[in-house]
Amino acid sequence: METILSVRDLTVAFHTYAGTVQAVRGVSFDLKKGETLAIVGESGSGKSVTSKAIMRLIPNPPGEITNGEIIFEDRDLVKLSDKEMQKVRGRDIAMIFQDPMTSLNPTMTIYKQIAEGLKRHQGLTGDAAKKRTLELLTLVGIPNPEARLKQYPHQLSGGMRQRIVIAIALACNPKVLIADEPTTALDVTIQAQILELLKDIQQKTGTAIIFITHDLGVVANMADRVAVMYAGKLIEKGTVDEIFYEPRHPYTWGLLGSMPRPSDDRSQDLPAIPGTPPNLLHPPTGDAFAPRNQYAMKIDFEKEPPFFRITDTHEAATWLLHPQAPYVEPPAAIRDLALKYRPDSTFAKSLLKGGLK
Repeated sequence: METILSVRDLTVAFHTYAGTVQAVRGVSFDLKKGETLAIVGESGSGKSVTSKAIMRLIPNPPGEITNGEIIFEDRDLVKLSDKEMQKVRGRDIAMIFQDPMTSLNPTMTIYKQIAEGLKRHQGLTGDAAKKRTLELLTLVGIPNPEARLKQYPHQLSGGMRQRIVIAIALACNPKVLIADEPTTALDVTIQAQILELLKDIQQKTGTAIIFITHDLGVVANMADRVAVMYAGKLIEKGTVDEIFYEPRHPYTWGLLGSMPRPSDDRSQDLPAIPGTPPNLLHPPTGDAFAPRNQYAMKIDFEKEPPFFRITDTHEAATWLLHPQAPYVEPPAAIRDLALKYRPDSTFAKSLLKGGLK
């Protein structure tokens, strides 16, 4: 598939009274046309900052894109002026934020909020704008759309408000849609509806989606590819099956091991990754995950690991993939997933031999 967006060595810093926070540190990835790329990781790992950097929504001061490129349609978005970026934002690249109540203007009707983008980017007014607004409300599953035009955000439920936010994002037929934890503020039933809606919209429109989340359960049903982020860096990238059933980074093992499963004994505590992420005011030397990694070696504390290529679509930044690294035994939950769902994979076969290499 053709690449529509390329992020190269993106670095974002926030200058605070306490010092400079290195929030995003050399992130690189590609987004293909029509695919969903999920970026996952704990809170504070840099996922949302990365997405806002793509939209050029980092507040300056205190934030600043200090290095890197964001290539979209042969243009580097980092180098565009604010006026030039305004033409891209909303029309070519749109964003769905976490909380619909803070994304919507409480003083404007639903119609005015959707029609604003139609007028600015497509020149639609009057009956044409109204017709397109009704089409969008129908697309996102709003019942009785005509009656919603004069309503205000507070008159709608949380799920309906999020559908309105999605309608605004889709108004100008963007080529890239960034969804920043769009279901976090919603209950479980509404979450499922919104996720199904996004999948359906993608099939109808062919929009490429960057899906930001900390919920790996969501990723399994939404994503084509997954990028795992920790302490401002990407540490593993692969297809959704490779990340779920053949993970290679110990942090990815921890995330997958922390997922509740229907067969789990509810009387037992859910496994958790010990420790906390590092303070990015003072990024650590070596592998940032080393202090929390039970498999860490001396080199993890001294030198940052490069990405080791596993397949054409799968790579991970861990010294465990170095040819001279010792064999290790992944957690039982990771072994069980691989042996059950990918028994013929190289990963599963290496586990059966007694270790991972």
